[in-house]
Amino acid sequence: MLVLSRKKNESIVINDDITIVVVEIRGDKVRLGVEAPKEVPVHRNEVYEAIRRSQADAGSNGAADISAVSE
Repeated sequence: MLVLSRKKNESIVINDDITIVVVEIRGDKVRLGVEAPKEVPVHRNEVYEAIRRSQADAGSNGAADISAVSE
């Protein structure tokens, strides 16, 4: 894992087309902004895990339906 230190309004770039910006630091919380191409899915980890579980359940039941999972 690469660990970086950034201040408010500083950013990191991933693969020339994804930028992560530190938007705000308040107490023990950091707000991040993510700029990525529309074809690159970006989710909070808990949403991503819910989508994976839904797809795994649908795979064992037949068809995938992730419409019930929202951000």
